[in-house]
Amino acid sequence: MIENSLAKRTITAVFLIFLVFLIFNSMYFMVSGLLIIGIISILEFLNLTKRIFKKKIYYLVSNFLYIFFISLFSIFFFILYNFAESKFILFILLIGCIASDIGGFLFGKIFKGPKLTKISPNKTISGAIGSFILTCIAVSGLIYHETNLFNFSFLLIGLMTSFFCQCGDLFFSYLKRKAKLKDTGNFLPGHGGILDRLDGIFFGIPLGFIILILLF
Repeated sequence: MIENSLAKRTITAVFLIFLVFLIFNSMYFMVSGLLIIGIISILEFLNLTKRIFKKKIYYLVSNFLYIFFISLFSIFFFILYNFAESKFILFILLIGCIASDIGGFLFGKIFKGPKLTKISPNKTISGAIGSFILTCIAVSGLIYHETNLFNFSFLLIGLMTSFFCQCGDLFFSYLKRKAKLKDTGNFLPGHGGILDRLDGIFFGIPLGFIILILLF
């Protein structure tokens, strides 16, 4: 069962990494990707809030805030994409977020150990540590590859990006728990829905970018 899940997640992860490279080499793929991801994630979020909130005002406000956030995320991603330096930063942060997810899954399955929180029973402390380690390696490694420079601030950027990714993961895990759903959808084999895969990215990229700006 674990091997089957790992195989599905590996295939999907490889596909998503390939998709990242397409997005960062084609404006068409980038715009299409933002539209598809935005629309599907909104539909999945609507399904969550419909199950969580009984009062219509809470349902409407939460959905408005999420749609506003996703719109803002997409607009800023599009703007930053058009400048070489900020495009490179987006690429690094996106790979860092993917590394955080992979690191958490691999370290959690290999080392197991104590659970991280009741919000998400599958999350372990070893997995959280693995997320930090792999993100730091990915972020600092990519920056060094492009600039031949190393700075301990790069490790801090990796740590904070992974931290925000994990916060995003836990936030949506909490919503799924409240909605009594295992996954937000079944769009991605082995991962569930778009929100199951990109929950950390929605937190990690904007907040990681802010940390980077503050440091440099």
